[in-house]
Amino acid sequence: MFIGHFAPALVVAARPKAAGLGALFIAAQLVDIGFAALLIPGVEAMRIVPGITAMNPMDLYHMPFTHSLLGASLWAAAFGLLVWASTRRRPAAIGAALVVVSHWFVDLFVHIPDLTLFGTPPKLGLGLWNYPAVAMPLEILLIGGALFWYARRTQAPSGNWRLWILAVLLALFQAIDWFGPKEPIYSPAIPATMLTAYAVLALAAAWAGANRTVRAA
Repeated sequence: MFIGHFAPALVVAARPKAAGLGALFIAAQLVDIGFAALLIPGVEAMRIVPGITAMNPMDLYHMPFTHSLLGASLWAAAFGLLVWASTRRRPAAIGAALVVVSHWFVDLFVHIPDLTLFGTPPKLGLGLWNYPAVAMPLEILLIGGALFWYARRTQAPSGNWRLWILAVLLALFQAIDWFGPKEPIYSPAIPATMLTAYAVLALAAAWAGANRTVRAA
């Protein structure tokens, strides 16, 4: 799952007093941002195993601090506190924290068993990455439905053109993830690419949501 993780961000951003869309895009991928950052010094680890799943050659064999439910909850609490400190809005903080922890539950559907509850076995994952005919439409449905919801529940003086540019960027990044060339072995280029992609999409989301307000009920 890649852009499907942004669906909860878009849903929460359509609520009154929510954090900004850019911050919520960071929240949606904070677990993977942390994973990429921890890969660089070797605190967490992965390797490339072609064919390990039909859609993703990454063997994510050691990520107790980010992809355990406990770890994701701690990242969520920390990010929620940061949002509260910067906005002093409890709904914004709670919404942002929920978006962070949603990452683990979305991953649970697509990962093979490499997620944990507390950083140790048993390892969990329903393995939809082995079923592209299910996983790909599910991702499109999640992000498409969330974009539609956000567009209907918010408004901008200049219309929706910024939001559609964001949608095109999301589609482009997902197409690259699905159909682009894969690294044959693990290298620091993998976490660097991850961090760059998340930064670009968060900036695009901040720009797309900057002039949008929630419609009156």
